[in-house]
Amino acid sequence: MNQARGKRKSGKERRKQVLNLLQQTPEPVTGSELADRMQVSRQVIVQDISLLRAKEYPIVATSQGYLYLRQAKPEIKTRIIACRHTLKQTEHELNLIVDCGVTVVDVTVEHPVYGEITGSLMIKNRMDVKRFMEKLSQTGASLLSSLTDGVHLHKLESVSADRLNAAEQALKKSGYLLL
Repeated sequence: MNQARGKRKSGKERRKQVLNLLQQTPEPVTGSELADRMQVSRQVIVQDISLLRAKEYPIVATSQGYLYLRQAKPEIKTRIIACRHTLKQTEHELNLIVDCGVTVVDVTVEHPVYGEITGSLMIKNRMDVKRFMEKLSQTGASLLSSLTDGVHLHKLESVSADRLNAAEQALKKSGYLLL
């Protein structure tokens, strides 16, 4: 590092800055963005996040970046639903849910060897759905539900049970909800 930028931060100082940034930002922050801000490699950030998580800070890695989970407010309602659909129907399923004002917190599948496998999503709106689908396409990654012939669980959250009910009804009408 050249002298114009000043002395390099210690790992402890950098992790404190990363934590503060995540705590102050309601949207996910990518590892690359954190690396640029901290003037380190993305791998250093991955290690920093691992150390913060080991200290039990509620940081999750979503498809959009790292997110600090705030304490859920008591008025937030949650529900677990079981769905089944094809890869091509994924975008439609997610849009049905977010259009009802519901957040898709995560996806879980039951694997015969590993047991439950959960992936954090935190998809709140159509823009998040679009970014998720673009990342899926760009990376060529598979959905977790590809391990279970399309069957998966979603944890949903919303400010009202009515919104959760509306999302459930929309999924049922489209044939995605397992009864």
